[in-house]
Amino acid sequence: MMFTDEPIISFDITSDTAALSDMVVGEGKLDPAMEHEIDLQRFHIRMADSRGRRESASLLIRKMYGWRGYAVDPGIQHAMNKITLFAETAGTTVGTMTLCLDNDETGLPADENFRDKLDLLRAQGRRLCEPSRLAIDKGVSKRVFAALIHISYIYAHNIHGYTDYVIEVNPRHVVFYKRMLGFRDFGGERECTRVGAPAVLLRLDLAYMGERIRQYGGMMEQHGGERSFYPFFFPISDEAGITCRLVQGRN
Repeated sequence: MMFTDEPIISFDITSDTAALSDMVVGEGKLDPAMEHEIDLQRFHIRMADSRGRRESASLLIRKMYGWRGYAVDPGIQHAMNKITLFAETAGTTVGTMTLCLDNDETGLPADENFRDKLDLLRAQGRRLCEPSRLAIDKGVSKRVFAALIHISYIYAHNIHGYTDYVIEVNPRHVVFYKRMLGFRDFGGERECTRVGAPAVLLRLDLAYMGERIRQYGGMMEQHGGERSFYPFFFPISDEAGITCRLVQGRN
């Protein structure tokens, strides 16, 4: 499905020899039909602010989670404490994530398994948000992942003043999130009842994320020995324009 309205941001990728592989729970080999050749592509990041867009994002999630046999809920529900972002190229959705903002009425998805741990942070006055339902198609550039995370950071921290990411991840992906974004252990490992698989609760102070963005954002060609994802984030100078488009879309 091709959308004609303005995206939050667009960027071109001419080649990518270090694409992400399987950024959802579990591991395995994907059907070749799900792979994307990346030579010269323009990617658009948009907000799933209509039923059709939410269905498009849900389709990718069902594809990436469901083929492994993991449980997944029927679709992305419209809610005031959630936004869903998705990445598309040539009209095809290739990445998506939902950001959940903590509130007294609905809490966070991680409350189902880690309520006691999250309440410790709430008692300290921390404002929590949870990236969830993350799915990136096989062979898609790491810049797509970085773009989704950076935009969610701008929405949560810069616009709404949230202080921490908390995230439930499969134990196989713990090292990735620690090394690439700076997450730290917070809640140990428990069974995630939503997907029927083990999960580890991690935490990231968004002030730390902001420091890393200011230090490395937009420096993917000059990052030298920096091994994290932060050089693949947008330059700090892009944040004002992204913020404006986010506020216009939904604040």
